[in-house]
Amino acid sequence: MQKKRVLLADDHQIVRNGLRQLINAESDLEVVAEASTSAETLTQLRQTEVDVLLLDISMPDRDGMDTLRLLRSHRTDLPVLIISAYAEEQYALNMLRAGANGYIRKDADVDDILSAIRTVLRGRRYVSDTVADLLTQRLNGDADAPAHQQLSEREFQVLHKLATGKSVTEIADELFISVKSVSTYRSRLLTKLNLKSNAELTYYALKNGLIE
Repeated sequence: MQKKRVLLADDHQIVRNGLRQLINAESDLEVVAEASTSAETLTQLRQTEVDVLLLDISMPDRDGMDTLRLLRSHRTDLPVLIISAYAEEQYALNMLRAGANGYIRKDADVDDILSAIRTVLRGRRYVSDTVADLLTQRLNGDADAPAHQQLSEREFQVLHKLATGKSVTEIADELFISVKSVSTYRSRLLTKLNLKSNAELTYYALKNGLIE
């Protein structure tokens, strides 16, 4: 049986080492490439044949959502499993909307991580019990759900970048949109979150675990 080829993209060597040992111990899976930055991830995808990408959200040069958006422009069929230290409540729904096939915590059980990998390899979405509950809450219009879960994908991207201190011009360059568009998204998300300034926005992101 030919093993499914895995690309690991995480900026922590110790995390990649642990995942590689876990995956390579399986008879049907094999890590064939690794990356520690978004740029390396995109380069590996051009140079190496892989069947699935395990992608972290926090990367030193570009966050996971931007990386996912860029790779989806030319690899729409590649299964992508987000494996992150962030709780599902913080990022899962937005990453799924951005094109991820699944989302799982790094501290999940070994069997759950392997199950998630095999699920997305079969062309299905991996949805944990927590994510399933979040989806149900959204469908039911749960008033207790965090306000950022109601943001659009682009609004959430702008929120994250503003909260990490990036300027409107920097965000426009990274997202390939105009400065005016970024300002419009900023106004929308401030209204939706009932905030008045970038300082309040940063505090909100910190309080909700959207940035470290």
